[in-house]
Amino acid sequence: MSETKGKLSWAHWRDPEVLLVCGLGSGFAPKAPGTFGSLAAVLIWWFALGNLSLPVQLLVIAAVTALGTWLTHRVQARYRVSDPGAIVVDEFAGQWIALLFAPMTLWGMLAGFVLFRLFDIWKPWPVGTLEKGVPGAFGVMVDDLAAGLLALAVLQFTLLAFQNI
Repeated sequence: MSETKGKLSWAHWRDPEVLLVCGLGSGFAPKAPGTFGSLAAVLIWWFALGNLSLPVQLLVIAAVTALGTWLTHRVQARYRVSDPGAIVVDEFAGQWIALLFAPMTLWGMLAGFVLFRLFDIWKPWPVGTLEKGVPGAFGVMVDDLAAGLLALAVLQFTLLAFQNI
């Protein structure tokens, strides 16, 4: 057990499971780690994921959700943490859901990012209910998945509405 038990930080970078659930280090940002995790996810989407087919994107999101939940559980148990801000694998999955069907443009990427962060921070129903009501590692993940779905719906509705103007 590390001397920084109860908190995840750069001191744990040698633990590959911590490095993965902390978004390759993006979650170690001293302020707004969720936002930095989302930014890292957006960059991965822009350079790699966004140009893949929908089935492949969905498979990646499902795999990151499953692996992220499992690794989060392991890290929670090992370091005795519940939902530290440094764990941002949930932001990766939620952000990628928000960007499904988004146009590969700066504006599409920015809109998906802003909407996801808005719903992840604001936590409207059902996001806040899920965050408080689902325990454990899946509880860490599920509110961000819901925020991603809300952001996806709002972005697609907005794009559709402006397309018809």
